[in-house]
Amino acid sequence: MYRLLFDLVFRRMDPERAHEVAFALIGAVGRVPVLRAVVSRVLRVPRGGAGAVRVWGRTFPGRFGLAAGFDKDARAVEGLAMLGFAFVEVGTVTAHPQPGNDKPRLWRVLPQRALRNRMGFNNQGSAAVAERLRWLRATPHGRALVVGVNIGKTKVTPVEDAAADYATSAERLAPYADYLVVNVSSPNTPGLRDLQAVDALRPVLEAVRVAADEATTRAARPAVPVLVKIAPDLSDDDVDAVADLVAELGLDGVVAVNTTIAHDLGPGGLSGPPVLARGLDVVARLRTRLGPDAVLVGVGGVSGAADAREYLAVGATLVQAYTAFIYEGPFYAARVARALASDAAAREVR
Repeated sequence: MYRLLFDLVFRRMDPERAHEVAFALIGAVGRVPVLRAVVSRVLRVPRGGAGAVRVWGRTFPGRFGLAAGFDKDARAVEGLAMLGFAFVEVGTVTAHPQPGNDKPRLWRVLPQRALRNRMGFNNQGSAAVAERLRWLRATPHGRALVVGVNIGKTKVTPVEDAAADYATSAERLAPYADYLVVNVSSPNTPGLRDLQAVDALRPVLEAVRVAADEATTRAARPAVPVLVKIAPDLSDDDVDAVADLVAELGLDGVVAVNTTIAHDLGPGGLSGPPVLARGLDVVARLRTRLGPDAVLVGVGGVSGAADAREYLAVGATLVQAYTAFIYEGPFYAARVARALASDAAAREVR
């Protein structure tokens, strides 16, 4: 049914407008407890049991979550969890509100079931997102949800002031996040990917760690895990260098990978199936470099349960998706979650 709806309705709409319509509906239903429960039951969303996993001392109800980019301002976390995502990563959030790049800035690549975007971190800013998360965490249901926050550099902030910019967001958001992701890998903010160079990345990560720790201490909250998100376009040597920095600083993990600029379709980053092979390679390389205990979040090209299993097989602790959700629709997350929970149950039996 969704395939038909996509072909007849959403495919004919501007991609960003279609996103806004679907996003508003998900958010509205998720805010009504009775509707939320009914939808989860209809979708047969697995919660806990064999599919649950302990990460950073927190129980995740499953290994499959939503990547950053879909819910930039934490406006539909409850609705997205309702659909079957075990954890939701909101953002990318910047220290200051910004409109993002000029439209059009989102395109479907239908032959590859991919997306190309040059959104440019359009969001309401870290103060507004922190306030929204504060209200979410004020309820028992909201506190039970696993929410990551992806933070990026404000476009107008000079690169030399990037560490302070990231630290501002970390300070505001850390008390309400289950983990923070330092995004230095989007291709749509000028100069951002230069921060993946180890000498530039070190002060950013150190500033985020200090700001997050100070904020959680003031709020009498546990320390929040800090991860870094890297691009698929890094060379193997650069992936190794980032891994070594993560180990040196005692960071809590890596998210791999972001969108790729290795295409000839126009400006912006490409996501979806074209990223899968490199995403798997990067996760496998990170696992070898960082050892068995590091938390790795595999993302890029997860079209279904088989792709999620591949990420887990090469060393991912958790798996995320976004692009396939656009193409597959509201049953997608629960379908993948059930498959992974079934795999876990089968392993327990053995």
